[in-house]
Amino acid sequence: HKGNYGYRRVTLELRNRGFVVNHKKVQRLMKVLGLTARIRRKRKYSSYQGEIGKKAENLIQRQFEASRPMEKCYTDVTEFAIPNS
Repeated sequence: HKGNYGYRRVTLELRNRGFVVNHKKVQRLMKVLGLTARIRRKRKYSSYQGEIGKKAENLIQRQFEASRPMEKCYTDVTEFAIPNS
């Protein structure tokens, strides 16, 4: 299990394979055998740490009404972290 399975997942896997087993028994056996699940650490929040680009001027000024179609077009850009880039 390489530390990826705790007693809950081991219990579910055993039940899926047809064993009738109680979670407390699995927990006790895992403790005796020294099998522990790795505790996943919560990632600390970090906002964007790269270069801060220049901010575009606010031309709409929260006046979203337009007198004709396509007079005002706007969007929001969200930045995503892409691995290996």
